[in-house]
Amino acid sequence: MQHAATVSVALPIADRQVSHRFYRDGLGLTPIGEPAEDGVPEPLSFAPNDGLRITLIPTGGFDWITGDHRVAEPGHSECVLTVSAGSATGVDDLIGRARRAGAAVVTEPGEQPWGYCGTFADPDGHLWMVTAGPA
Repeated sequence: MQHAATVSVALPIADRQVSHRFYRDGLGLTPIGEPAEDGVPEPLSFAPNDGLRITLIPTGGFDWITGDHRVAEPGHSECVLTVSAGSATGVDDLIGRARRAGAAVVTEPGEQPWGYCGTFADPDGHLWMVTAGPA
């Protein structure tokens, strides 16, 4: 019997409150766990679906994981996170919500050779590509 794996993506963040509001209000994700003293769950995690967990770790704590391996400086990306919004309208809606929540839109939604998509950077510069088809 094959076990269904859960993928956990850890992203370094500068400010727990800002990231909590962005991912909760801007992207519509529900945080997991009980709030800490600052009102934000610790660890700050979201489960967009059964197979994925996103954990946002303050940069000081992120260094405990990465050791001497340096992560990308703000404005430089090591990866692009891709999410399917199901339709062109879904892409437009999610990019619009992210923009209103403070995201920088990197590429406006539109047709690309691989399909309809747009890309935004979250408050810490992590890139999210939103597609109309499968991610």
